[in-house]
Amino acid sequence: MSIQTTISPHNQQPYVSRTHPLPQDLDATIQKAAAAQKEWAAVPLEKRIAIGRQFTKEIEAMKEDIPLELTLQMGRPVSQGAGEVRGLLERSNYLLDIAASSLADVSLADTDKPGFKRYIKRVPLGVVFVIAPWNFPYLTTVNSVIPAIIAGNAVLLKPSPQTPITAERFAIALTRAGLPENVLQVLHLSPELASNVIKHPSVNFVSFTGSVAVGRVIAETAAKADGFTGSALELGGKDPAYVAPDADLDYTAAELVDGAFFNSGQSCCAIERIYVHEAVYEQFVAKVVDITKKYRLGDPTSAETNLGPVVSLASAEKIRKQVADAVKQGAKVLVPEDLFAAAQAGTAFVAPQVLVDVDHTMDVMTEETFGPVIGIQKVKSDDEAIALMNDSRYGLTASVWTNVEANLASEETFLKFVDKLETGTVFLNRCDYLDPALSWVGVKNSGRGVSLSKFGYDQLTRPKSVHMKIKTST
Repeated sequence: MSIQTTISPHNQQPYVSRTHPLPQDLDATIQKAAAAQKEWAAVPLEKRIAIGRQFTKEIEAMKEDIPLELTLQMGRPVSQGAGEVRGLLERSNYLLDIAASSLADVSLADTDKPGFKRYIKRVPLGVVFVIAPWNFPYLTTVNSVIPAIIAGNAVLLKPSPQTPITAERFAIALTRAGLPENVLQVLHLSPELASNVIKHPSVNFVSFTGSVAVGRVIAETAAKADGFTGSALELGGKDPAYVAPDADLDYTAAELVDGAFFNSGQSCCAIERIYVHEAVYEQFVAKVVDITKKYRLGDPTSAETNLGPVVSLASAEKIRKQVADAVKQGAKVLVPEDLFAAAQAGTAFVAPQVLVDVDHTMDVMTEETFGPVIGIQKVKSDDEAIALMNDSRYGLTASVWTNVEANLASEETFLKFVDKLETGTVFLNRCDYLDPALSWVGVKNSGRGVSLSKFGYDQLTRPKSVHMKIKTST
């Protein structure tokens, strides 16, 4: 058996350790899930939803313990942990609210011929393997786990080695809520063992959130499995924003800085590049720099801190190198690093940074940073902004900042962006947010599949057609 150890990013000390199962034990676990799923699928939907409702109450009872525990695992400031719990509850409640309608049979009565009855059922896939990330472990896990379970699937949940306790809390809450044994099982796995799960003949679907590189490996592994295991991939982003000439600059600067630096920029939908119309470029940049200088980088267990470390020393070095490479290519840094005493080489603390004089020859404008760094580029027109926003191998979200309340032409401008931007979500005057009523989907290298909204249930079920000829006599 091998052991994984979680290192707290802020002090580089071991926090918790977990043991990986032996291959034969893993096989037994999967077989238990397959057997439990058949019984769980027969449980009436109303009872499954009731267990989901109780799950939210159990999570609510844990809300005081989660923030610090989460901080010690992945480094987000403890003052911001409650927000993830609120988001978990919001998404759970919405997914439970729409479960009955989303999973209902599709009637074709309006078009049935006399003597015939047809309809389409939605049936569970079977055993679903959920591989969750560390950056927003509760928010990303709930996107798949709750709809999968409510739809009648069994779930094997693999948390990131960085945040193992988050998955265990899901299991505790669901067990206390009345979920039958083995319908949800937590697995701490090496990459090799995770591959074995994907290829297992009793596993029907894998839902992964993480990097493009790992997502590609998972898709290839699933495609080669004997049962052609289905997959959904929520991958990276290099999400852009466009600031139009009529944008409210005070509001826009504050929102975009938060969208870039919250969670130390470690979000797939964080703002990583901003294109600003030349008419307001200088004013906007000045406001962004002023806000950035006021961040408090430091110990994430302190209530005064609003910017914590990135997840690891390796991640910190990657971010610093990307900035240094951009500077060598002509970019200019606008925030003195010595404003942030904690940002020392050899630590996971990275100073927030604003770069100008950037272009698309630089990785900082084309490759995912996943850190507290933003590049700002001047543009002359909406069309130039659209071209640059689409000049990316990613396509998760994009945001447009313009005053539609004061100017109908601005609404027309925004709708032009909606039609032309190659992303799964287009925001107006907001960013870095997931509304559970809206589908969450990426294009290009940002992923395949969909979560949240009623379409999230479609991904975790399959249609089963029923065709009845009632009248057989002539």
